[in-house]
Amino acid sequence: MNTLLAVFGLGGSELMVIMAIVLILFGARKIPEFAKGLGQGIREFRKASREVQEELERATEEIDRPAPPPRPVAPPETAASGEGAAPAGDDAASTDSASNEEPKA
Repeated sequence: MNTLLAVFGLGGSELMVIMAIVLILFGARKIPEFAKGLGQGIREFRKASREVQEELERATEEIDRPAPPPRPVAPPETAASGEGAAPAGDDAASTDSASNEEPKA
């Protein structure tokens, strides 16, 4: 609590003045409701900050974990060596040029 007061630069007398102003503004009946809402807000804030901190810790653990070793790659097929396979560019060029010609009358 002292660190919170130090952050805002408040001492004991300033805190008493603030409490008196709150009592005058809200009245004795509204202060418990106000305090309850404030407490719930602080509780939700702490819960959210704890969840963010846990998520960051999980993310850093995941980053620090070593990557699994790569799986071996199968050797390439023999069909790619040119046996029985014509290059695709030659077939495509011959069919494209034949279909693009206009019939002559």
